[in-house]
Order: sequence, then structure tokens, then C-alpha cells
Amino acid sequence: MGQKVNPTSFRIGITETWRSRWYADKQNFGHLLVEDYKIRRHIKENYQFAGIPKIEIERNREQVKLILHTARPGIIIGRKGAEVDKLRDEVEELTNRTVTINIKEISRPELSAQLVSEEIAQQLEKRASTRRVMKKAIDAAMSLGALGVKIIAKGRLGGSEMRRVERQTGGSIPLHTLIANIDYGFATARTSYGSVGVKTWIHKGEGPEQETENGPDAQAGKASKRAKAFRKR
Repeated sequence: MGQKVNPTSFRIGITETWRSRWYADKQNFGHLLVEDYKIRRHIKENYQFAGIPKIEIERNREQVKLILHTARPGIIIGRKGAEVDKLRDEVEELTNRTVTINIKEISRPELSAQLVSEEIAQQLEKRASTRRVMKKAIDAAMSLGALGVKIIAKGRLGGSEMRRVERQTGGSIPLHTLIANIDYGFATARTSYGSVGVKTWIHKGEGPEQETENGPDAQAGKASKRAKAFRKR
């Protein structure tokens, strides 16, 4: 049997960080874990067109801090900040705590594996050609500096009677090393003939992404200290 692990959790502490950052005792841990799930589900369902690949949650005793990474911040902010105020009130009602929301714009959504997967899933729901959509996504990512892209779609592609797998790659995807900064995303296309799963891997270089004064998502030239230490083991 296959021994599989989530690619994101597999890289935590090396090129990825925790999406939820807080501490709780045994009595409260389960409640806060479910609360985090409800917050993420609420935001993804109500702002599905905002392009939100990642939601980070930080907590202390009295406050909840949300960091929303989005490709379309205007949808979340709304006119004169009306939408973000509404979202803050809704999350405060869910958590019974003071909530602060920080919004980080994703300048190149074509390099976000989660957004690429969701875009392909939306196209498949509109009955677009699977191969054409995947090829277009790979070309867009490679043109913006990705070192490699791999996309896998599984299900009744094109409404076929039997489930099949469509796989396309471009460039190099070194999954044998944890030092490579590989972004992973997954989305489900709810088509009229069944569900189709879409997985995406995007190779962005070596070491974690770092923000510089020149703009977000700029690639660091060298691996982080943690990645170097991991290499020496």
C-alpha cells in the first residue's frame, strides 16, 4: 500500500511554516481546532472569487489574528472597507474574541499552486478541455519564473465512463529533496458527471520565499539556515 503524506505538512520547519500558530491545553485544543476549520470554511465559501490560497491564524488569550493571502484584495476589503468590517464581525461572532485581519496581496497568482488548482477546477466545471487548461497553466507559470510545474487530474475526465488520470509536467520537480521550495495545491471540480481532483506542484527554487523591499514573492538567492542544517544531516 502507498505510504502518502501531505506535501505541505511534510515540509513544515524547512520551507513551510505552520498555518495555525497558537497553544492550548488538552481541554481547549479540540475546540480551537474545530474553530479554525470553521473560520477557514466560512472565508473560503463567502469569498471564493477573491483567490485566497492560504489563511494563517494566530491566537493569544483574548485576540485572534487572521492573515489572508489573496490575489484580489479589493473583493475582501470592499468599498471603503465595508466588506472587511463585515468579515471581522462575522468571525468575532464565531470565536467570541477580538479579531484583527491583515490582508497580503499575491502579486503573481500564476505561481500559487492552490490558485492554479482552483482555476483548473473551475474550468473543468465549465466543460473545458482538460489537456488544454493544464497546458495553459503550465506555460503561464513557467513564463513567470517557475523552475518546474506538475499537474495531475483524476476522475471521469470529459465525462468518460471510466475514471482516468491526466498528468502533465514542465521543467524539473525535485520531490526527492526537501530543500527545494515546492508549492502544493489541491482542488475538487464538482462536475455533472462526478468529482475530479486536481493536484498541482510548482517548483520555485531553493529555500523558502522571502519578501524584500523590491516586492513580495522575491526568491532568496540562498537556502535558509534551517535548510542548510537539514542538508548536513
